[in-house]
Amino acid sequence: MELPMRLGVGQFNELNQDRLQFIKQLGVGDVVIHTPRLPGEKQWEFEDLLNLRKQVEDADLRLAAIENVPKHFYEKAMLGSPGRDEQIQHMQNTIRNMGKAGIPVFGYNWMPNSVWRTSRETRGRGRAHVTSFDYDLAKDKPLTHGRVYTEEEMWDNYTYFIKAIVPVAEEAGVKIGIHPDDPPVESLGGVARIFRNFDGFKRAMEIVDSDYHGLEFCQGCWTEMGEDVYAAIRYFGQRGKIFYVHFRNTTGTAYNFRETFINEGDVDMYKAMQTYKEAGFRGVLIPDHVPHMTNDIPWAYMGRAYAIGYMSALLELVNKGED
Repeated sequence: MELPMRLGVGQFNELNQDRLQFIKQLGVGDVVIHTPRLPGEKQWEFEDLLNLRKQVEDADLRLAAIENVPKHFYEKAMLGSPGRDEQIQHMQNTIRNMGKAGIPVFGYNWMPNSVWRTSRETRGRGRAHVTSFDYDLAKDKPLTHGRVYTEEEMWDNYTYFIKAIVPVAEEAGVKIGIHPDDPPVESLGGVARIFRNFDGFKRAMEIVDSDYHGLEFCQGCWTEMGEDVYAAIRYFGQRGKIFYVHFRNTTGTAYNFRETFINEGDVDMYKAMQTYKEAGFRGVLIPDHVPHMTNDIPWAYMGRAYAIGYMSALLELVNKGED
């Protein structure tokens, strides 16, 4: 039976039983694990993935998705470098093993030089620590990969990759969702960023039209793009292309923004939650990049609890049809 739209929490790197217990106490049922620490220098194996899922289920939770493999698993594929065919084969094997292990969704990105921030000590509401980005401080950074990689190259590399990956994902029963470039600017460190706007995602979905090819919808990045966030939710949600959501808020533009608490950024989060429901989205929404509050620990228990409490209330109101 298909599950309804629901809440989850992201767990980073390795399973920690205290964190799993905390997630259960928050009243959510799903976990998204970000780049789990698993054996394997080139790919992940079935037994390790199965054990990961069982660990989550032993805590009376569901493993909704795995988000990202180590960058070196497919960096050559992103850059079109020699050796990319071998890396694509290993990615295919990893996705097959996810399917065998009963892991339904894989989130990935197309950022060989990763997420960028210019500060992780910016002060938000009440002097909470948040991350921020100022393009003027980043635009003259050295090339990260030795030369400039153009937008045309990055699209060619993505097309080559996704045409090889989607058929395997279909066979394995694993939905693969692409994360926006973060920050969604034209280029950083000499590498073009092609997932920075609505047109980029629409183009990607048209390269291979499949129910297993969609979006890991990071709402914060979409907010920074300057796009109509609600229109994007409707467009991709009605087509069944949103596989799970980073339900976060920011203020500013792609070229100068900061993270915020969930209820103070540029997006009306109640309206966003309504729009997901109206668009027929039935996946998991998780908080992401939560502010670090006074006396909290590095994983930000307080910030996550605040976000989940707010999201739980929004979801309850939306489900009741109340304003």
